[in-house]
Amino acid sequence: MPRGRYSLHDPHDHTPLGEEHFHCAPGSSGWRYVSQLTGPSGDHRGSVDLTIDDLGRPIRLELHAASWQVRGAALDGVTWVRTDPTGTEATEGNVPAHAFTGTSPAFLVATARLLRLAPGDPAKRVRLVAFTDPVLAPRTLDQAWALLRSEAHTTDSGPLMVDAYQVSELDTGEQHTVHIAGDVVLSAPGIELEDLETPPSQFRPD
Repeated sequence: MPRGRYSLHDPHDHTPLGEEHFHCAPGSSGWRYVSQLTGPSGDHRGSVDLTIDDLGRPIRLELHAASWQVRGAALDGVTWVRTDPTGTEATEGNVPAHAFTGTSPAFLVATARLLRLAPGDPAKRVRLVAFTDPVLAPRTLDQAWALLRSEAHTTDSGPLMVDAYQVSELDTGEQHTVHIAGDVVLSAPGIELEDLETPPSQFRPD
């Protein structure tokens, strides 16, 4: 069960946004990721709890940020309920999308798992619902993912396979690279892996 810490920063001006302390593990029916987020001063900022099935579909999502809460799952596309800080109003949303995304590295692992790309495959388009900080406002976006290469890196615990993905934002044309090893993000815009207590888990072969 990988357990560690990511540092988060603004991908444009590198302003520190805090840290995400996480643990994750594959299970009998998929993969689960749980984390707690802290701000730059160490104050509690929210949490992420995501479970995907063996096909990479979100079967349970719970986000907390600034007293806002989102619960969601794959249902007729993706469906979610967003609750305000007072807990008195809840808004339901539904979009014909494939999955969710957001600032957490968990969503990058989940999207890569959903797409199941191989090196040399054409880029695959995916529609996602992003929940944006700090109030978890939903926004639908389209991305294209391509697996550029998979390389084995030597580590103290044996070879580590690292996948490099090119992610294109289809509304802006912006492109960036995401490096993932198993179920851990090694680097991505705004994300750096600072500490990892145990090696990444590998998903079961398809």
